[in-house]
Amino acid sequence: MSEWVSYYRSEGPGPEEEEDEQQEGTEAVADYRFSGRDSLIFLVDASKAMFESDGDGVTPFDMTVQCIRNVYTSKIISSDRDLLGVVFYGTEKNKNLADFKHVYVLQELDNPGAKRVLELDQYRGDEGRVLFRDSFGHNADYSLGEALWACSNLFSDVRVRLSHKRIMLFTNEDDPHANDSAKAKLARTRAGDLRDTGIILDLMHLKKPGGFDISLFYRDIINTAEDEDLGIQPEESGKLEHLMKKVRAKETNKRALVRLNLYLNKDLSLSVGVFNLIQKAYKPYPVKLYRETNEPVKTKTRMFNGKTGSLLLPSDTKRAQTYGNRQIVMEKEETEELKRFDSQGLYLIGFKPLAMLKQHHHVKPSQFIYPEESLVSGSTTLFNALLMKCLEKQVMALCRYTARRNTPPRFVALVPQEEEVDEQKVQIAPPGFHIIFLPYADDKRNVDFTEKVPASREQVDKMKEIIQKLRFKYRADSFENPVLQQHFRNLEALALDMLEPEQAEDLTMPKAEEMNRRLGNLVEEFKQLVYPPDYNPDGKAVKRKQASDSQTEKRPKVEVSKDELRSHVQKGTLGKLTVPVLKDACRLYGLKGGGKKQELMDALTEYFSEH
Repeated sequence: MSEWVSYYRSEGPGPEEEEDEQQEGTEAVADYRFSGRDSLIFLVDASKAMFESDGDGVTPFDMTVQCIRNVYTSKIISSDRDLLGVVFYGTEKNKNLADFKHVYVLQELDNPGAKRVLELDQYRGDEGRVLFRDSFGHNADYSLGEALWACSNLFSDVRVRLSHKRIMLFTNEDDPHANDSAKAKLARTRAGDLRDTGIILDLMHLKKPGGFDISLFYRDIINTAEDEDLGIQPEESGKLEHLMKKVRAKETNKRALVRLNLYLNKDLSLSVGVFNLIQKAYKPYPVKLYRETNEPVKTKTRMFNGKTGSLLLPSDTKRAQTYGNRQIVMEKEETEELKRFDSQGLYLIGFKPLAMLKQHHHVKPSQFIYPEESLVSGSTTLFNALLMKCLEKQVMALCRYTARRNTPPRFVALVPQEEEVDEQKVQIAPPGFHIIFLPYADDKRNVDFTEKVPASREQVDKMKEIIQKLRFKYRADSFENPVLQQHFRNLEALALDMLEPEQAEDLTMPKAEEMNRRLGNLVEEFKQLVYPPDYNPDGKAVKRKQASDSQTEKRPKVEVSKDELRSHVQKGTLGKLTVPVLKDACRLYGLKGGGKKQELMDALTEYFSEH
């Protein structure tokens, strides 16, 4: 009875859906299931200095609101289960649970939605500035420590499990409590409390006259991740693009797909985290709603006996695989056992020079591994030693890689990557290994290429000039998927009651005018070298003369060599040849095969078996 009850209560995916979830791309869902949700509070300075423009017409507050709005719209698309909130400090009015003065909680932690975006839009521009002043006012007698305390209370009131808790502080005041040491001390204490409870505080400092000096106050307030340097003086943001870049880098959490061991031999291993550097973006799946209430409907899969119509339990079903016209039936335990090829992990096979890795070995996007101290202590030291030696000797490590328990193993190459930093000593590329998936012999194809038409040296040199003129430095983040972007803009317009959606710019379209300007006369010169003088690419193709009705058009003979025929017979692929070709072959070797294709194939097969 309990089996029936648990079966009816289950609202998870069916057997087929469970198999689909074993495929790639489900790790993010699994993170939500086991790690909890991400949460982010935007703590915004609302003092008068934030509303003063430096001459370009855009105030720091406008830039901040636009940045928060962009994060909201991005989260709605990418991860609408995350929790976001907005808190102002330096206002005349106050609204928070602890009744702190000059701290106003505009939006408590909740899922991003269209109503929240519309509420933020009210405070943009000149009209928004006036509305903000009338609604909240400004007061410089605030306490940053109390504002941080109010944010901490918001995290405490959330009833769901949170995996990441982060506060982003937007301000253009580098020393808010210069004349009040008690408030400065309280702010440092509250910042330390946040750090102890796992809440990360990030400073998004904005441009101010004379420059923003982080060492005056905020160096002791903010906390950094393990892979960031506290001694770096970050650049202040004067433009929205720069501010968005900083925010995006902070609010995107580094989620590991899986954590596993890298076995150097049977007695020595270290633990690593595997990360996806590139994940293909898809349109979100439509959600089915009940037409009367607009509530999401849940799907349940049940199996019934085709003859009796009775409900079947999972224990009543088996699985089968057809092989050679025979049905091989297996129990559920047997099918699960077949999936388990090897235990999870990376197993070192050996080392090869990096030059042996070719571009055509690319099978799928690479992954990235980074040391993980949580499983095996000392992994970072051993990982760095291995990385330095591979970089020094210019070699890659070949491994057998089993990502999860029920996935087949893959041969991979671990390609070392050295750390890269920019002029401000900010990390551009992390140190670690790229996991390059190598093809199996079954993955390689023999492609029949057409006969090459030789080009003269003059033609080759001219094409080199053309290619040189059209070269540019490719960056993946410079090109957005136009179909996805327009889809999301259409959804945004519907959700925010816009008159019409914003048109997405298709950056994949070639810039014909710019290309023509760069090339000049090179294209015409190339055409003169390659095409005949009377060639007209826009002209209509000349039709062949039709034969008269009395004459029958003869089809050209398709000749097949003896070696090719023998190969077809050995492979059993004679059926791919047409009847006229088979007839010509039988006529050539003096065989009587009849008029049917099978008779012709049998005659040729018998002939080549004897000869």
